[in-house]
Amino acid sequence: MLPPGVSKAEFDAAIAEFKKIVGNEWVFTSAEDVALYRDAYSQVWNEPEERLASAAVAPASTEEVQAVVKTANKYKIPIYAISTGRNLGYGGAAPAMSGSVVLDLKRMNKIIEVNERHAYALVEPGVSYFDLYRYIQEHKLKVWIDCPDPGWGSVIGNAMDRGGGVTQAAFRNHFEAHCGMEVVLANGEVMRTGMGALPNSKTWQQFKTGFGPYVDGIFSQGNFGIVTKMGFWLMPQPEAYLGGYVHVFKHEDLIPLIDITTRLENQLVINGMLHFGSPILGPLGPGQVALADAPPPPAELTALLAKPGGPPMPDLEAYAQKAGKGLWGVMVQFYGPQKVIEAQWEHTKQMLSAIPGVKFEDGKRLTFPLTTQKIDQTVDKASFGIPSLSIFAGVARQITGTPWTGHVGFSPIIPRTGEAVFEAQKVFADISREYGMPVSPLVVPFTYWQRSFVFLFLFPVTHDIEANKKNREAFRKLVKVSAEHGWGEYRTPVIYQDDVQDVYSFNNHALRRFHETIKDAVDPNGILSPGRYGIWPKHLRKA
Repeated sequence: MLPPGVSKAEFDAAIAEFKKIVGNEWVFTSAEDVALYRDAYSQVWNEPEERLASAAVAPASTEEVQAVVKTANKYKIPIYAISTGRNLGYGGAAPAMSGSVVLDLKRMNKIIEVNERHAYALVEPGVSYFDLYRYIQEHKLKVWIDCPDPGWGSVIGNAMDRGGGVTQAAFRNHFEAHCGMEVVLANGEVMRTGMGALPNSKTWQQFKTGFGPYVDGIFSQGNFGIVTKMGFWLMPQPEAYLGGYVHVFKHEDLIPLIDITTRLENQLVINGMLHFGSPILGPLGPGQVALADAPPPPAELTALLAKPGGPPMPDLEAYAQKAGKGLWGVMVQFYGPQKVIEAQWEHTKQMLSAIPGVKFEDGKRLTFPLTTQKIDQTVDKASFGIPSLSIFAGVARQITGTPWTGHVGFSPIIPRTGEAVFEAQKVFADISREYGMPVSPLVVPFTYWQRSFVFLFLFPVTHDIEANKKNREAFRKLVKVSAEHGWGEYRTPVIYQDDVQDVYSFNNHALRRFHETIKDAVDPNGILSPGRYGIWPKHLRKA
């Protein structure tokens, strides 16, 4: 496969120059090697719509990235930058446009600095959460990382795709927790953002905005440059942790439960992630593994949930009262000095006591650092800054029926209110029933970010073309229906990025047109990751 508009002779000449830059062994052109850059979780596997690379090149330094970019400009070769390619569920290592050469930054894996005094790290794109965690442990530094559920991915890559984690709010939004970038632009120049634009800056990782317009955001979920270094604020190791559980028993109780806990989070009284759920279905908390290991619901509840059109809420309320478990609930978490977090939990209970019949349960109490034995016994490792791969086992154990080869995530952002949850539950359940993928009436969204919810639905991926087509149809309908209700996705696999970009259409797509204006100015040849997040260079827009 060749890039669009590129001749075989031009492609071969570019490949020869790439080999001179990075070495023969780091340019991949064989079918066997290039196949490793397919999206393992693709919903268009072996279909014309599947996005396939033409080759891959793996530079080892910023200087090599510069040289590759200049060569790509010379021959008009589209290059698609990835950090490690482990963005499973959101496109993996596959490019947004078939024929692109994947620029694989996995060899750029230096941890340049971890500063305990100011709690920050400066890393390259090939550094994974496991790498950074091991470095911190080996050097006995009292700082934590905030990691997503699978810890094998790139710290930079996850932030650039605006992923999230599960510790304190200041660190859960991985892009917002960054401070300072080094970027190779489309012309091969190197730029540093924020205070990094000052030669010999002493505060590159301590002050985000520098002087003048703050440009860092245009490089996330975009294709205006290639990030080769990035700083991150780390979480100082707390003295202690406390978890607590709150149960409420009426359907409408979800409204004040969300309102009160959100206000407490915005006041920084609750400083850990809130985990909402339905205690009658299983344990509250961050571990999908714990949920997967939970016993199946009792027969009485299973029968209620299976009623056509959904179970009557009075019946579910009566069941919850009888079971002594909330119809709705939330796990609250606190990090900090032991005396302080005990007081925060007491204040939280006092505020939530306004809900009639509310029930409280103490959760685990921990002091840090954790012993090796405690770490081994901990299911929700990410809550304590410890990366793992246990999410894969948890998801696998929940799969039934047709074998899955993976999943893609549908993840719309909705308001952080109970009323919005009820509305979204109905909308998503109606569409899911239409496509034969029933959604529980008790499903609740996640609180990775403050002040909003994100629903997360996993669409199954198989190698059955007809099943995948049906799931794609359902996914695209959900995108449109969500937009009609004012809910937009924050992140999506490459095959849906144009669909999602399309619904962000205020004032005749003014935002997309602005993106395109920037693209034409900074990347006139359109070589950097064409099509990523629906941003196409001028010569490819009509197609």
